[in-house]
Amino acid sequence: MRVIAGEAKGRTLVAVKGGGTRSATDRLRETLFAILEPEIGGARVLDLFAGAGTLGIEALSRGAAQATFVERGAEAVDALRRNLRATGYGADRALIRAANVLAFLEQLSGRYDLVFCDPPHADSAILETAIAHPRLRAALAPEALVVARAHRKHLPALPKDAHLAREKRVGEETLMFLRYDAA
Repeated sequence: MRVIAGEAKGRTLVAVKGGGTRSATDRLRETLFAILEPEIGGARVLDLFAGAGTLGIEALSRGAAQATFVERGAEAVDALRRNLRATGYGADRALIRAANVLAFLEQLSGRYDLVFCDPPHADSAILETAIAHPRLRAALAPEALVVARAHRKHLPALPKDAHLAREKRVGEETLMFLRYDAA
């Protein structure tokens, strides 16, 4: 697995062994970032269920200002740290929070322009809970975009204050691009 584009283009990324996470394929990342290109420059990114960090690292490589990675699995956090070292993204641009995502959201602060929400095994119940979390909503900058990745047969219900700005199917997966109503 490699970074597809940007300043870290071509750098090799390690994947997490085992079935605890699901990596975003090159095809999925190419599709996703072609859509996100106008949103990335200078963005503050929150990568929930980060796994080895491929989505957040790709955003940093393409010009995001900062990324916060949230992952609870020890092997995934280790892979994430290795990937950040390999791409040269230090603590000035990349923050790792080794935590359960839902517990992290309970204490969330800051403002984010772009959020990736990609739970393992396309768990629609966890995805619904995360994208509807009031603290997540409160941490979104005006015009922020939340990208939720789900299996196309198990799409989550949308929060009442969110609308689907775009939907893109990539194989068996669906990328849902959500914008939230002004608070």
